[in-house]
Amino acid sequence: MHACIFIWYSYTMDKKIRVGILFGGLSAEHEVSLQSAQNVIDAIDKQKYEVIPIGITKKGKWLMGNESELLLNSNDPKLIALNQVNEEISLVPSCHGQLSNNPGAVDVVFPILHGPMGEDGTVQGLLELACVPYVGAGVLGSAVGMDKDVMKRLLRDAGIPTADFLVYRSVDDVDGLEVEAKLGWPVFVKPVNMGSSVGVNKASNESELYEVVKEAFSYDTKIIVEEAVEGREIECAVLGNRDPVASIPGEIVPAHDFYSYEAKYIDENGAALKIPAELDAEKVEEVQGLAVRVFKLLECSGLGRVDFFLQPDGELKVIEINTIPGFTKVSMYPQLWEHSGIPYTELIDRLIKLAIERFESEQSLRTHLFWAGDPTGNDPDGH
Repeated sequence: MHACIFIWYSYTMDKKIRVGILFGGLSAEHEVSLQSAQNVIDAIDKQKYEVIPIGITKKGKWLMGNESELLLNSNDPKLIALNQVNEEISLVPSCHGQLSNNPGAVDVVFPILHGPMGEDGTVQGLLELACVPYVGAGVLGSAVGMDKDVMKRLLRDAGIPTADFLVYRSVDDVDGLEVEAKLGWPVFVKPVNMGSSVGVNKASNESELYEVVKEAFSYDTKIIVEEAVEGREIECAVLGNRDPVASIPGEIVPAHDFYSYEAKYIDENGAALKIPAELDAEKVEEVQGLAVRVFKLLECSGLGRVDFFLQPDGELKVIEINTIPGFTKVSMYPQLWEHSGIPYTELIDRLIKLAIERFESEQSLRTHLFWAGDPTGNDPDGH
């Protein structure tokens, strides 16, 4: 076992665990992240954890401040913003959570970053280099979970039902005749690497298709055109590492044409959440089993929310997995666990413990073939 684990233990035995709450970010889901972070900071057990808020601006600067100066207009999802009058810092590679321009270090990081440059493996890679535990999926699971194209191909190849789709890499490549022949109308057009329904639109004919693909391409260099699946939207939360468990399923009943960004975060009456979903025991078990299977297949850990369509004939189709789902108190992921017997504060605690558990397991692995004088491959100096 490497020396950085002993450093972590010696630090936390006598002091509170220092949790870096990482939020904001460069993606179009910046404001969603701010809302999630505020809720986590409000609910985390302050007797056990010392909170270190770290906000990332829309230009990529990392800022650290105290909780009272964290956000501006925190009660208004349209105006919420990161307060940029804070100390600029960075995470130092290979230094066990050490922050630049700051004498302290974080013991574990809770990344509450939605979308590109946060949920896609980029930040997770940085945290790996910094040798610090972090909540959620690793680099591979995060990247696969973010890229809807790669995700759906893996699901399809594993025999897991998902909506038919086409992928395009430029506006000029989009072929309305191909879309009509292979998917029919209507279809949904989505940026491949985006969440929270950002840039998602419905097209009912070729003319509408060419209109909405432009918006999708304004968010990503690759878009997905997906068949419209008739059915109820069922969501299931997953928690764990090697032996994950699933929550009771819930259902989204949107008041809008579909579950758009506005319906999720702006319009208070944009959708109704039914928890638990009205399903018979056999279907509940099927949803939970498939959610765990998807979680494992896509190399996830810590947390994830798997979304489904339940078709009129009873067949389930997987929409996607979210590796860092919305984490406000009214978001589906924490609400599903609340109704499954794990309150919000306890859920945060479990996620932090899972992060440390995964870190310890990975740190025990050999990283070198051998060290001079020690054929076991272990470095006597802990490097």
